[in-house]
Amino acid sequence: MSEGTAFKFGENVDTDLIIPARYLNTSDPEELARHCMEDADPTFASRVKPGDFIVAGANFGCGSSREHAPVAIKASGVACVIAKSFARIFYRNAFNIGLPILECPEAEEIPLEGRIRVDLQEGVIRVVDTGKVYRARPIPPFMQEIIGAGGLIPYVAARVKK
Repeated sequence: MSEGTAFKFGENVDTDLIIPARYLNTSDPEELARHCMEDADPTFASRVKPGDFIVAGANFGCGSSREHAPVAIKASGVACVIAKSFARIFYRNAFNIGLPILECPEAEEIPLEGRIRVDLQEGVIRVVDTGKVYRARPIPPFMQEIIGAGGLIPYVAARVKK
């Protein structure tokens, strides 16, 4: 269970808005985090705190297949991205690097900069101030294991060692 602030973005947030192409000359997560969402909200990187959330409309993460996008989000401290839907490649890249994401049909109704509490296992999103509950598709147990391991590579490495 995580609690934090909801930073809202619209529909069709592409990977260029998540991490602009001018910063793709590095793969350093901390450097990417400093520029996360910069072209969508220039203040995001300075305001986001560990445990906060990105909330968006449909087709979050569309555009190029760069892994830099979920890496930048995870490194910024975002606990989870909640969206109406995700671009297919972003969806896989997020789990591959251990970034939790939830598909919630009503994501756009979650209040801007409201405090929310998220239960990833159950797919429950609760607005702290009002108690309003939104339901997302829960993350399947094996994908929760991948997230818990820190991503696909650490997950596979741990299983090979057994």
